Amino acid sequence: MVEAAASAMAVEAYKDGRSLHQSENFKVNFEKMNEQANILYARRHDVEAHKNNNKKKRATKECEVWIYRVKVAEQEVLKLESKYKKEIVHAWRYARIWSRANLSKHMARKREELRVLLEEGKLGNGLVAERSPEHVRVIDAPRTEDKPSLHWAVEEILGNLRERNIKRIGLWGMVGTGKTTVMQNLNNSEEVKKMFDIVIWASVSKAWSIEKVQNAILQRLKLKVEGGVNELGGLRYLLLLDEVWDPFDIHEMGIPNNDKDSKVVFASRFRDLCYDMDADELVNMKRLSDIDAYKMFEEKVGRTLKNPSIIPIAQLVVRQCAGLPLLIDKVARVFRKKDNIHLWRDGLRSLQRWPSIKIQGMDEVLEFLKFCYEDLDGEDKKVCFLYGALFPEDCDIFVNYLMECWKAEGFLPNVNEFRDARDRGHNILHDLINVSLLERSAMKRHVRMNKVLRNMALEISSHFDHKFLARTCEGIKEAPIEEEWASASRISLMDNDLCTLPAAPNCTNLSTLLLQRNYNLMMIPDSFFLSMQGLRVLDLHATAITSLPSSLSCLTHLRALYLNSCTRLTELPSSLEALVHLEVLDIRRTGIISLPIQVGSLAQMRCLRMSSSNFGAGNPISKVISSISLLEELIIDVEPNTLWSDQVLRTITEEVCTLTRLTSLTFSFPKVHLWKDLSLTFQFSVGICNSVGICNSVKYHILDYFEYQLCKCLKYANNEGIHPVISEVLAETELFELIDHKNILSLSDFGSANLRELRACSLEGCKDIICIIDGNVAQSCAFDWLERMIINNAPSLHCIWKGPVPVGSLAQMTTLTMYNCPKLKKIFSNGLIEQLSELQLQHLSVEECYGIEEIIIETENPCLDPTTLPTPDDLLIWPSLERLDIALCPSLLKLLLPG
Repeated sequence: MVEAAASAMAVEAYKDGRSLHQSENFKVNFEKMNEQANILYARRHDVEAHKNNNKKKRATKECEVWIYRVKVAEQEVLKLESKYKKEIVHAWRYARIWSRANLSKHMARKREELRVLLEEGKLGNGLVAERSPEHVRVIDAPRTEDKPSLHWAVEEILGNLRERNIKRIGLWGMVGTGKTTVMQNLNNSEEVKKMFDIVIWASVSKAWSIEKVQNAILQRLKLKVEGGVNELGGLRYLLLLDEVWDPFDIHEMGIPNNDKDSKVVFASRFRDLCYDMDADELVNMKRLSDIDAYKMFEEKVGRTLKNPSIIPIAQLVVRQCAGLPLLIDKVARVFRKKDNIHLWRDGLRSLQRWPSIKIQGMDEVLEFLKFCYEDLDGEDKKVCFLYGALFPEDCDIFVNYLMECWKAEGFLPNVNEFRDARDRGHNILHDLINVSLLERSAMKRHVRMNKVLRNMALEISSHFDHKFLARTCEGIKEAPIEEEWASASRISLMDNDLCTLPAAPNCTNLSTLLLQRNYNLMMIPDSFFLSMQGLRVLDLHATAITSLPSSLSCLTHLRALYLNSCTRLTELPSSLEALVHLEVLDIRRTGIISLPIQVGSLAQMRCLRMSSSNFGAGNPISKVISSISLLEELIIDVEPNTLWSDQVLRTITEEVCTLTRLTSLTFSFPKVHLWKDLSLTFQFSVGICNSVGICNSVKYHILDYFEYQLCKCLKYANNEGIHPVISEVLAETELFELIDHKNILSLSDFGSANLRELRACSLEGCKDIICIIDGNVAQSCAFDWLERMIINNAPSLHCIWKGPVPVGSLAQMTTLTMYNCPKLKKIFSNGLIEQLSELQLQHLSVEECYGIEEIIIETENPCLDPTTLPTPDDLLIWPSLERLDIALCPSLLKLLLPG
């Protein structure tokens, strides 16, 4: 007992002694810290005084950073002082001894930091310097000059930077396309260096904050830190913001607007983000061309590619990279280690199977891509994206067809009307393009999915219970094994050489089956569809089938059936009436010579596409069309030189007029009076087209020039004079094609007021027209919204516009193309040129106009603005003009003749 009590007393005495010692150290460390801090503050005062006495010189970056660090240290000392005073007030609390000891250590460490900072403050003569901030801090980056498909973006942005009224430029595109390389090359550009006082490159990244971006800019600047980024207001700056993920207000960062032509360029994966950040111009980053992709791969792999036997394999390797610089870099790092042809061949086989197997360095790319997919808001967008993997890589997918498939699959919920479904589909498509998961094709109104994204989509779908089976363009002659059919929810075997199909595959989960363009597929087994009750989309387009099997009646949930271009198919079976949910039926260019009555019983039909040959002889439709009460879209393709009696045409017209839900009609009316009762969204052709050129030539098909869809189109062929019905409908028309028309001198004959809604206009073979618009007849402005005009084979055409030009005319025109106009001598003549400075004309093409002498007539336009028109030395200074094509015009001497 005594020993225990003594031991306890000893412990307490030890604690009391330690506490007393800690209390003394606590006070000492505080006093020494404060003493060191006061010495440091005095030194700072001397430095600032010396700096302020040199008004004509700028403080060095070293000096500014040191002052800034002292200010930060001062705030930390004040916090420690506040904690010290609280500890003193609560000294009676035994439990705070441990906190006090910890605080004492912090104060001791801070004192040492202040001592080191004081030593660093002995800057000598390094306080001030004449040197201004360096214009550009060069970044180590691959050059783009030898890679045109990268360098064009640099040049495009440089062109925008030269424009005074363009302040913000957005560069957007999918991950891995080289946006960062473009931004870095802009930073390093000699031209940029001359244009701006300072160039600042900063990566915003996903985990960005205003403070992080501000600090990045401050570290780059040789400016007063206390002034912050506001001191940019005195400079002509270029701010390059890379990897922007979310929109933000640049002014919130303190970056000012100024009158010194400062600019901001930001790069992002998202097109809409560029709009949200008020970009004046957008530049869409494309993938590398095959040549540039191989050149980049060759540079990164090095000497291994000197082996001639490896080069063909290397070309196949590069093709797997889909023109993405990020992926090319990763793949090149792997293949540069392979030093013989055997390793290269094995590497190619592995790459062709990626991402189903792991490849070194590729997971990073896949994660980048998957993030874009996972970041999509809404399951509808995700399934719509994955659906694109059913089509071959980089193939052109017609937007309307894709949306029909989406609707049939149920990806567009809560919409019944076809027009509403297309609107919803366009919204989803816009979002997928915006995040670069789909890209617009060179063919208008088409999209495509590149190889890498398609592989990712297939890899994602492989984790579902019911996978995608997509084997397209592989030349396969035999169908996949039945186990593959059984496990698939969607199957695409398009563009192959299939000759046969399995007799009765077990496909209870199948919702889409795409077999189009298997040109050797002649027969479908009679029991083929027995287990496909859930099928919603069936595409047999351009196969060689001669009939449809009786098991077609099992497809009770089928929504879309495509039989177009099945030229050997001569009839539709009676079992068609079992397809009670069918919404889309396409039988154009088939051998079917009569429309079966069963089509009329398809109560849910919304879209029917036919050819004139499907009507056959006698009664062409037998009230079939009028019985489809929900029909919204009707296309009747009329083959050239189709001859119908007035009775047949009148019957068709009467049938169409009964369709109260019809919103879109594409048809050819040989005579005007058969058409006058129709008024809806339309693609009409009136008259028989005898001209081979524009009717069938892709080159002249003006509709293909537009990215957006023109819904009201009129083709008027092989007629004469002016018909009031044509003039009336023309007032609502967006695209007008006038072909082989006689007895009119200008389009003004149709009434200038009737031309105001036109977006596009094409004239072909109109031999009597002498001008397009006669301003002496047209008192109001014409072509208010016209964007494109094509004139071909107009032998009497003398000029585009005759007489005065009302203000507002041609205000939106971007493209003017003229072919074979032998009497045309002047283009921009008389009053037309007065509107030129307001025009948006970007593309001017003049071909086979043998008599043309001048583009612009100077003698008729003495007050030409030299900054907007070609000069007498033939240098074309025209701000909006991007492309000028002149061919086979031997009489043309100058773009502008001197007075």
